Amino acid sequence: MLDKAVSLIDAVEGGPVTLAGLVEATGLSRATAHRLAVALQMHGLLGRDPSGRFILGRRLTGLDLPALARPALEALRDRTGESAQLYVRRGDRRLCVASLESPHGLRTIVPVGVALPLTVGSAGKVLRGDADAVRRGWAQSVEERERGVASVSAPVADGEGGIAAAVSVSGPIERTTRSPGRRYASAVVDAAAAVERAIARR
Repeated sequence: MLDKAVSLIDAVEGGPVTLAGLVEATGLSRATAHRLAVALQMHGLLGRDPSGRFILGRRLTGLDLPALARPALEALRDRTGESAQLYVRRGDRRLCVASLESPHGLRTIVPVGVALPLTVGSAGKVLRGDADAVRRGWAQSVEERERGVASVSAPVADGEGGIAAAVSVSGPIERTTRSPGRRYASAVVDAAAAVERAIARR
């Protein structure tokens, strides 16, 4: 199976390829090529261009998301006074790749490198394409993953029709309230847009 997956990556190294092109280049069945390509896309090894063709993903093109996102995360932390994070999807988990802590003594701390489930939390909703998150452009959660903590997240588009990451802000309910979206959605959406611009300028 690994050889088949690598053959798909080899097929797109020369440029964008349609699903039919992947089938032709690899000799795989259409169903197998599609299943593997989608799995590789989920892990950031393949991506899609605006036409839907498969291309090399951000993990293979040297895209340093944490570094690109840091100015936006710093601005988000300073604007809200709360901790800011950047998550990417890794299979059925979300991986924290950048984390800036609130200056408050009472704050949320998410270590870089921690992998959390997609099934809980606002970032999980964004990365799994929750319908409400897609419709609004952001998602919120209140005590879903951790008691006393609320968060708001927004998607970072990858320019290939997918989601590169989720920008989040989180803090204790005493400050965020039980409707954190009202307080922070605008700031989080602005931060996600800033990361998208940084990716586009790269």
